[in-house]
Amino acid sequence: MGQPTHALTQTDWWRTAVIYQVYVRSFADGDGDGTGDLAGVRARLPYLADLGVDALWFTPWYLSPLKDGGYDVADYRAIDPAFGTLAEAEKLIAEARELGIRTIVDIVPNHVSDQHVWFRAALRGGPERELFHFREGRGELPPNDWRSEFGGPAWTRLPDGDWYLHLFAPEQPDLNWSHPAVRQEHEDILRFWFERGVAGVRIDSAALLVKDPRLPDFVEGRDPHPYVDRDELHDVYRSWRRIADEHGGIFVGEVWLPDTERFARYLRPDELHTAFNFSFLSCPWDADRLRTSIDETLAEHAPVGAPATWVLCNHDVTRTVTRYGREDTAFDFATKAFGTPTDLALGTRRARAAALLSLALPGAVYVYQGEELGLPEADIPRDRIEDPMHFRSGGTDPGRDGCRVPLPWVADAPHAGFGGEPWLPQPADWASYAADRQAQDPASMLGLYRHAIRLRPVFGDGPLTWLPAPDGVLAFTRADGVTCLVNLADTPADLPAHTELLLGSGPLDDQGRLPKDTAVWLRT
Repeated sequence: MGQPTHALTQTDWWRTAVIYQVYVRSFADGDGDGTGDLAGVRARLPYLADLGVDALWFTPWYLSPLKDGGYDVADYRAIDPAFGTLAEAEKLIAEARELGIRTIVDIVPNHVSDQHVWFRAALRGGPERELFHFREGRGELPPNDWRSEFGGPAWTRLPDGDWYLHLFAPEQPDLNWSHPAVRQEHEDILRFWFERGVAGVRIDSAALLVKDPRLPDFVEGRDPHPYVDRDELHDVYRSWRRIADEHGGIFVGEVWLPDTERFARYLRPDELHTAFNFSFLSCPWDADRLRTSIDETLAEHAPVGAPATWVLCNHDVTRTVTRYGREDTAFDFATKAFGTPTDLALGTRRARAAALLSLALPGAVYVYQGEELGLPEADIPRDRIEDPMHFRSGGTDPGRDGCRVPLPWVADAPHAGFGGEPWLPQPADWASYAADRQAQDPASMLGLYRHAIRLRPVFGDGPLTWLPAPDGVLAFTRADGVTCLVNLADTPADLPAHTELLLGSGPLDDQGRLPKDTAVWLRT
C-alpha cells in the first residue's frame, strides 16, 4: 500500500495536522449494498495517503438505528453491521497507521439511542431511569419549555404519563451526567477505543452534557444557562484528559459558544486539546469578516496555548462550493431553504481560494470528504430525504442530506464507482466530479488539494503576521519568505515582489495580477 508519509512518533502532530472527515455511510461501498462501509474505506486508504492527510476523523460507526445519521448510538463497543465489524475497524486503524495516518473516533456523550440497553430498561421501569431525565409533566404540558435543536419540544411523553428529555430527536434521550454510572461508562468507552489504537476522540455537542438538576424554564440572558456550558462540565473533561494522557491520545470538542473566554476554558492544558472553530466555518466570503474571524480565533486560543482549527464544511453544513456561490455566503441553520440559487462557477473559484487560505493558517485543518473534489450541495428529492431536521421543521428545512451524498470515485462506473445503488441519490452530473478523472488533472480541485497539502509545511510553525494590502485583499506570512495572498476585491491585485509562485488557486491575468476570488502562495 505504499510507504508511510508521516512520522507517527511526533507527539504534537495534532497541532498542525490536516484531518480528513469520513462520513462512512457515504464514503465508499465495499460490499455493493449501497451503503458505505469500512471495507470501502480500507480500499481507499491509498487515495487518502496520496492526498497527504495526517489523520481520519470518523463520524459514528457504531451500532445505531440511524435515526440521526449514526449520532443515535445503541452500543459504543460494536460497529454497525451496515459498516462492518469491530475486527474490521481494528484492521482499518492498523492499516491506516502503516500509511502514516492516525484515526479519530466520534463520541456522543450527551445522548444515546432509544434502542440503547439502558433506555430500553428504563422504559420497563427499571433503575436505569436515573441515568436519564424522566419527569412528570405540568398537567398536559412538558416539565419545562426547553426546545429541541431539531425543532419542537425537547420532551416526549410516554404512555405512563412521564416525560423524558431529548435536546435532539425523540430517538436520542439525553443522559443524566450527575449520575456516576454515566461518567464511569464513558471513561470505560474512551479506554476501549484508545486500547484499540485510535489517536484521538472528537466530542459531539461537548457543551451540552450537564443540566441544571432543577430543570428550570429557559430565560433568555439568564446566567448560568440551564444546559449549555455549565461549570460542572470541566470536571468531566479533566477526568477524560487524564485517560487521554495515559494513552497518548487527544481530544477535539464540538463547542459552539459566543463567549470567547468561556470557549477557551475548554482548551486549558488539563482539558481538551482542540475545539472546532465555527466562526470561520460560518463566516461569509468577505475580506474584513474573514480577517476578524481569523484574528479573534487566534486571540481566543493564545491564552491557553491551544492551536486553532480551520474548517470550511462538515457533514452538517452546506457544501462550500454551493454556499460561496450564493448571494449570502455565510452559513446559518436558520436560513436554510429549498431553491436557494447558486452560481457554481463562482462558488468553485472561491472554494479553491478558500482552500489555500485555510491551509496556510496556523493550526490544524479539517477537510470534509468530497471537499477535495469540489462537490456541490445536492438537491435531494423530498421523498428521499432522511434527515430528522427536515421532518422536525415541518418540511421547510431541506436538512443536511445534500452534503452527505455518496462520493463519486470512477467516472465510467455504475453509480460513479461508489458501489451499489447509493442510499441517497447521486445527481446526474456526479460522475464529472469523479476522483479518477480529477487525479489525472493537476488543475482539478483534487490536484489543488494534493499540491497544497504537500506544500503546506513551507509556512512553518510560526505565528501569523499580516502584511500591508489593498482593501479586500488578505496578505500574511508565517515564515520568512513565504506569503499567502487572497484577493476578495472587485479588481485584480498586484503581487508583491517574489522569487517564485509556489501555488495558485487559479491563473493570473494577462498583466500578471491576482484576479478576484483567487489566492496564491508566494516565495518572497
